[in-house]
Amino acid sequence: MRAALVTEPGRLEVVDLPDPTPRPGDLLLKVASAGICGTDLHILHGGFAQSLPLVPGHEFAGEVVAVGSEVTGFRVGDRVTADPNVPCGRCPYCRVGRGNLCDDFQALGVSEAGAMAEYVRVPAPLAVKLPERLALEDAALVEPLSCAIHAFDVLSLRLGARVLIYGAGTMGLMLLQLAKQAGATSVHLVDLNPDRLATVDLLGATGAAASAEEFDRPQGWDVVIDATGNPRAIADALGRVSKGGTYLQFGVPPEDARVEFDPFRVYKHEISILGSMAVLHSFERAADLFATGLIPPEIFISHRFPLEQAPEAMALFAAGQGRKVLVQPGV
Repeated sequence: MRAALVTEPGRLEVVDLPDPTPRPGDLLLKVASAGICGTDLHILHGGFAQSLPLVPGHEFAGEVVAVGSEVTGFRVGDRVTADPNVPCGRCPYCRVGRGNLCDDFQALGVSEAGAMAEYVRVPAPLAVKLPERLALEDAALVEPLSCAIHAFDVLSLRLGARVLIYGAGTMGLMLLQLAKQAGATSVHLVDLNPDRLATVDLLGATGAAASAEEFDRPQGWDVVIDATGNPRAIADALGRVSKGGTYLQFGVPPEDARVEFDPFRVYKHEISILGSMAVLHSFERAADLFATGLIPPEIFISHRFPLEQAPEAMALFAAGQGRKVLVQPGV
């Protein structure tokens, strides 16, 4: 099969690899689309992955073309997406239902071959069947939506909250949609990219600007979410939380990033600082929500590339252009 392969830090090549074969508990999918996200950039530059070379791609959907001998409930021709995360099931965190904090956390596209290829092998318990009304080539959006849903599980957002989001890429826009769905009174977004800010207006945000200063809200926001992972944005965001408010780190910063904050203000104003890591009991809900039209693909997906142009797709995403960028092996 043809596959995009991170051969060494900074280098992504499209190469020929042997076709994967399903183990007894696996499904083999013919990949319809694979989304690119910030984690893939970290892997490209030598982070996160346990070893290289590696086929990236943990946001994907496809059609079942082979079924392992021990698999029930799936058959050839099923249209599915899949939770890419594979917790061990044995460590103390897995045993209390916190598999996203697993001591031996594994994931497709991170610790084993992902979906930026013609075929991907998936443990059957991770797969989720898609409603017929969903276009298979759009369903790679289910995984990032699942991450955003977990963020709101962590937040426990109260009705009437005022929300500020840093980053108007795919994740920031999904968080915007969920905040409105969850009953936020207002949702403002900050991004330096004018094209992304224009998209925010299409989705009905309260306001969008290159700086939170433009919103003239000196008392701050009840909830502030970083969806950039950029240390400068994070430092600014931490200072925008209102008294009694909550800050959520959703974006993925570099592992060596450090940000200064005011611990006295955190104490005096009873500010909560939270983190949201990947997916937790949210994948099926994401598929159901996606089916309602909450996340319109024509707005969220800005670029589609054939597999042979995966390096160009990654470069476009790395340059901060567009929104969700998909690699579609069947194109």
